[in-house]
Amino acid sequence: MYMILVTGSAGFIGFHLTRRLLDEGHEVIGLDNVNDYYDPRLKRNRLKILEKYPGFLFFENDLEDREAVQRIVSGYRPTTVINLAAQAGVRYSLVNPYAYIDSNIVGFVNILEACRHNEVEHLIYASSSSVYGANTTMPFSIHQNVDHPLSLYAATKKANELMAHTYSHLYGLPTTGLRFFTVYGPWGRPDMALFLFTRAILEGKPIQVFNHGKMLRDFTYVDDIVEGIVRLVKSKATPNPEWSGAKPDPGTSYAPYKIYNIGNNQPVELLRFIETLEEKLGRTAIKEFLPLQAGDVPQTYADVDDLMNDVGFKPKTDIKEGIGKFADWYLQYYGVNVHE
Repeated sequence: MYMILVTGSAGFIGFHLTRRLLDEGHEVIGLDNVNDYYDPRLKRNRLKILEKYPGFLFFENDLEDREAVQRIVSGYRPTTVINLAAQAGVRYSLVNPYAYIDSNIVGFVNILEACRHNEVEHLIYASSSSVYGANTTMPFSIHQNVDHPLSLYAATKKANELMAHTYSHLYGLPTTGLRFFTVYGPWGRPDMALFLFTRAILEGKPIQVFNHGKMLRDFTYVDDIVEGIVRLVKSKATPNPEWSGAKPDPGTSYAPYKIYNIGNNQPVELLRFIETLEEKLGRTAIKEFLPLQAGDVPQTYADVDDLMNDVGFKPKTDIKEGIGKFADWYLQYYGVNVHE
């Protein structure tokens, strides 16, 4: 069993991961600032579930609080740190860029320093499919160059990968970066498309369909994300003996550093995604077709060969099953009766 620090434990992915780790018998220290980027009541209700576990200990702090991060890591000496806390969202980065620097850059260096000084055995951290930016070679592979981000959010996630490599090189800290692809499922974020679509359809309001619906997304069910992370907890990043500076591989290193995609490996058209939700709810969406938003990309598609080769897993939940589980949760959580 492990002692694991999960930052962002009141968040969407962090909640599901923490519950899975606790179910497996691990001790988990949760760290989250429970901010108001979206409804904090949803975060508090996630925490109520986690706090029923005797193996869970929670701290409400900002990642930017250097002393608090150091105090928690030095006081409890987790063997593994999983950093999921971040300011998320491509669109919000156009409105409040400073939030991304504070949380994703300052906060992340605080995590790195705490790991370095307290003999943490493995740092796993959330990156994003957004780092692929202007790249149009499909499927997106960790072995491709990702030097042209299209949003500040993506730039901060790329920066996290670079910062992690520096600490892997300088201090031998094993680091594993995870590029998540459009995660959805029960207890999801209210700013994400599935949540917004469900609410609008049930209220009879129009949904915004960007790029006139000509979008492909590698929608990935949250339990598949969690399964990938749990397997990687047990698979510490190691140096690639075949790595060469003459022909560098962006996804691995001579240092104990690794990047993985965790995506469904089956892109779905946005209109098909909406249609599946309509079928589940028994209602038709009022669609407002709009151009592609600034900072967004028209297509994502994950190459997950490295994940499969290293830990024997690839996401597999199809959208009908995943959307069905989300809708069931939403209707129960908000007390909605679609048959009224």
